[in-house]
Amino acid sequence: MKIGVISDTHDRLPTFRRAIGLFNRLDVAAVFHAGDYVAPFAAKLIAADVLKAPLHCVYGNNDGERAGLKELLPGIVDGPLKVTVGGRRIVMSHFIDWLVPADIEGAEVVITGHTHGVVKDVDNGRLMLNPGECCGWVTGRPTVALLELDTLKADIVEVAE
Repeated sequence: MKIGVISDTHDRLPTFRRAIGLFNRLDVAAVFHAGDYVAPFAAKLIAADVLKAPLHCVYGNNDGERAGLKELLPGIVDGPLKVTVGGRRIVMSHFIDWLVPADIEGAEVVITGHTHGVVKDVDNGRLMLNPGECCGWVTGRPTVALLELDTLKADIVEVAE
């Protein structure tokens, strides 16, 4: 079972559209967005009528218009968000430093964003995954992750314009 992982879209519509198109074409089982959509107009790209897969999402530190985001993304939460998909326990928060050890206890996958840098590490048997920045504003490399839940292997995919 494959899921899409995205973070830090920061209103950059072309790369955000490419990411959602990729997830839809690959028919991923779910999409996890680790925050920093920024404005509701951009979040429309990931709303239920555009994205084919179920969405799991948290707020980031740059998501100022929370009421507008909540209207478009009714499942959005502050985090940490804890869900089980494909039999795997997943925890997601925008920033790794916002998590305490109790938050990740029992998790097999921890998804974060915020730093704009890719992380694919295994720590104490759990996958620590940051897909990097979908926007590409900071690193010049707009990326998302495709995570195979059966093997817990993640591929980083560029979604450049």
